[in-house]
Amino acid sequence: MIIWFRSLLFYLFGFTSVTIFASAIILAIPFTSIRTRYNIGVAWCRLIQKVLFLLCGIDSDIQGMENIPRDPNKSLIVLGKHQSAWETFVYPAIFPKELCFVFKRELLYVPFFGWALASLRMIHINRGDREKAREAVSTQGKVVLKEGRWIAIFPEGTRTPRGSFKPYRKGGVRLAMSTQTDILPVAQNSGAIWPRKTFLKHPGTITLSIGPVISVQGKTEEQLQSEVEAWIEGEMRRLDAPAYAL
Repeated sequence: MIIWFRSLLFYLFGFTSVTIFASAIILAIPFTSIRTRYNIGVAWCRLIQKVLFLLCGIDSDIQGMENIPRDPNKSLIVLGKHQSAWETFVYPAIFPKELCFVFKRELLYVPFFGWALASLRMIHINRGDREKAREAVSTQGKVVLKEGRWIAIFPEGTRTPRGSFKPYRKGGVRLAMSTQTDILPVAQNSGAIWPRKTFLKHPGTITLSIGPVISVQGKTEEQLQSEVEAWIEGEMRRLDAPAYAL
């Protein structure tokens, strides 16, 4: 009952706060750059993490920060496991560069949140049309990387249940190969604390692990795909061994 009540308070705060911050982003559109509006969103992401800890007792342990390149001019494509909404607001808070997420276009229709998201010029795709989705990632992705932003993609395409594996889509690897952009792999055991499609938020610590940069040099698309998949899935079994023991 206590967990249910604390989860309810968190959702109420999240709904209220995202409306306020999204409204601020929308009102700022005529007067600010994308970077400034993105930073408003980052401030909300950090606030949500603090409230998540205070209300639900969910903390985070970030590992592998030393694997993030220090070169401010280096472009990267972040490919990560996707088990819950948690990673979508933690990524912007921990990575030093502005992230451009690849996401389903339906999110644009969410009042306030979707409208603010649209102003950040990220890459929205129609998951029902894979050909157009691949074209959007390829065409828009090249533009984003030239602008100096990083791209974040969840290669499974959607949130997956804890302990499961869904074959990775190749859009991120194809973009990396075509633009000769290295990949930063990420894994996190968020599904153990914040399962997908559930209301309850269980107290505990979510561990996020950032892997070594995976170079595209001298590799085929298949080799690169295999290396990315092997690191992320192998790291998931380290972070959440009980989920893969069955």
